[in-house]
Amino acid sequence: MRTTNNGYLASVLMSSEAPCVSIYLPAHRANGNAKGSLTDQQNRTLFRNLADRAAEVLTQSYPESVSSGIIQQLHKLHADDQFWSQVLDGVAVLASPQRFDTFSLPRKMPEFVTVGETFHVKPLLRFVQSAEPFHVLGVSRERVALFHGNRYDLRPLEVPGIPLKLTEALGDEIDDPQAQYHTAGPSRAVGPGAPGRAAMIAHGHGSKKDEVLNDLHRFFRVVDREIIHRVSEPTGLPLILMGIDANVAEFRAVSKNRFLLAESIHGDWTNLSLPEIRDRAWKVFEKHYLDRLARIREDFGTAFAQGKATGDLSDAAKAAVAGRIGILLIDDDRTEPGMIDADGNLHPAATKTDASGDMLDDLAELALRTKADVIVTPSSQMPTKTGLAAIFRY
Repeated sequence: MRTTNNGYLASVLMSSEAPCVSIYLPAHRANGNAKGSLTDQQNRTLFRNLADRAAEVLTQSYPESVSSGIIQQLHKLHADDQFWSQVLDGVAVLASPQRFDTFSLPRKMPEFVTVGETFHVKPLLRFVQSAEPFHVLGVSRERVALFHGNRYDLRPLEVPGIPLKLTEALGDEIDDPQAQYHTAGPSRAVGPGAPGRAAMIAHGHGSKKDEVLNDLHRFFRVVDREIIHRVSEPTGLPLILMGIDANVAEFRAVSKNRFLLAESIHGDWTNLSLPEIRDRAWKVFEKHYLDRLARIREDFGTAFAQGKATGDLSDAAKAAVAGRIGILLIDDDRTEPGMIDADGNLHPAATKTDASGDMLDDLAELALRTKADVIVTPSSQMPTKTGLAAIFRY
């Protein structure tokens, strides 16, 4: 199974390899269920039904020399015990004479099959967006922990050159090596550094507190500088800060990271498990995502009033071919049967069949080829009722 990301989708969209079979299906998680179990049977039966529909279109519309290889691959996948034993919540299959790519995804997929001149990528594009990655930085007075992940998975990230402990960052330059600390209870820390150690809290008064705070600021400055240089600038990913309010405030006071989100995860992260951190990080990131969508909807309204945006499919198709679309919102809950040709002309389908295609999907592909920012979103987040909202570059 391949990993789907923007790079993979770009390679699919730039290739010409008809006939293109796209199969999507919701699945029941295997969870170690044996071959022949009810879950296994349900997954394979649904896939076989969709694959049979694709095979029917292939045999009717394409020469046997082209279609037979794809059909054989579909039959082989149906019998692949290893694949079905690892199935998650959704399955996607993109098949052509040049490729046969399968995906088991931690997100429900729509039940869908089509055979056409290009692949149907809207569901995969929506998944890639839902799995958009981010970084999380847990901060405390003695150590930090860095994580990389998305709404489905989060893992500790150790990067050479980024100090994870105050002693690593400052060494012999700590102002007050005799500063007194007390523990805040046992830690269930999951990040790199010192798992299982007790969280330490400085106490004191007067100059001792000033010295401890000075060390903390120097520690955070080093961490911030190295994360900017080694992680944030190279990847461009958002960074979510995590920690008790006092430590979060002190880090923000010295940080120069332009990728640091305004919202934080509040609380003692050393007592959180990885799944707990992931879920809290997603809530922060989801707000960031929805805020961005709200700004795009507002920008669309402004641009539309100025004649610099459209919700019309024909106008958007011509603009996409000309490379004029900068941002495109596509309704995930809507299809427009038919196809858009290379010149941007619409060819609506008289009836919806497995070979009719989806003009909204074609529009997304045309826009992606010219580096537009394409976002597939539910109907509830769309500023139009036409299935699309395009903002022009000029």
